[in-house]
Amino acid sequence: MAVKRASLIGWHAWPMTVVGIVSPGFMGSGLGSALRAGGVRVVTTVAGRSARSRRLAGQAGLEVLASLADVVAASDVVLSVIPPGQAVATARSIAEAAHESGAAPVVADLNAISPTTMAAVARILNDLPVVDGSISGPPPTVTPGARMYLSGDRAGEVAGLPWRDQIEPIVVGGEVGTASALKMCTASVYKGLTALVTQAMRTAGHYGVLDRVLADLGKEGLDASASVPRSATKAHRFVDEMREIAATQAGAGLTPALFEAFAEVYANVARTDLAHGDPETSAALEPSETVSRLRIT
Repeated sequence: MAVKRASLIGWHAWPMTVVGIVSPGFMGSGLGSALRAGGVRVVTTVAGRSARSRRLAGQAGLEVLASLADVVAASDVVLSVIPPGQAVATARSIAEAAHESGAAPVVADLNAISPTTMAAVARILNDLPVVDGSISGPPPTVTPGARMYLSGDRAGEVAGLPWRDQIEPIVVGGEVGTASALKMCTASVYKGLTALVTQAMRTAGHYGVLDRVLADLGKEGLDASASVPRSATKAHRFVDEMREIAATQAGAGLTPALFEAFAEVYANVARTDLAHGDPETSAALEPSETVSRLRIT
């Protein structure tokens, strides 16, 4: 399938566009911050959200409205950026809000979900224009340049938002599900590798060979130990993502067992001391400290 990189020429055609962010977590607030820098009005709600989400929304300068219904009613484009396990329920809430207000925003689901789950989201949002999307890379507030893959008939409209150099939008086709499939494949490598390194470190710590294991991996460019602490703070949401990857691979006629096992790995990591914290404030740790804090508390 041909991949088309979206041109940002003409982004100034969107000066009055309102973009709604659901919800303003680490990635959502980062996307909102990038769009605000491009001159877009960005709205969100923190109703029912954590104190952390409130803090992130404030730091990003997002305009906070009272409810999701208000966000949907005000927006030309709604970006759904939530944990994968909440994607379907969030789609229902957006659909209900749109029905009540009579609004018809373009809804871009940017969540880490399987093509099958994305199809369910599209069915729920049947009365609204839907864009399938996925993000590969960290929030632009951490490192600019994450790839945003988009598919569906209205994908070009989301790609044409003023992302500037903060996000690289890439339209990958007109079929809903394509962008999600791509994400499931890339995430299987990135997060699968992190899970492997995490398990190797924990095992090596038990047998007293941690330094030698990391030295050997480093010679092959595979020492990803520095990424383990931050990934641990997101382990609870990676559980559902691993299950979505397993379902995607099963849909391709492959065994789901590998990523069902990775779901168990991340579920176990989520119960450790290292999982307590936020990705935006996680600190670099020595490998021995990482292993120590990966013990079940």
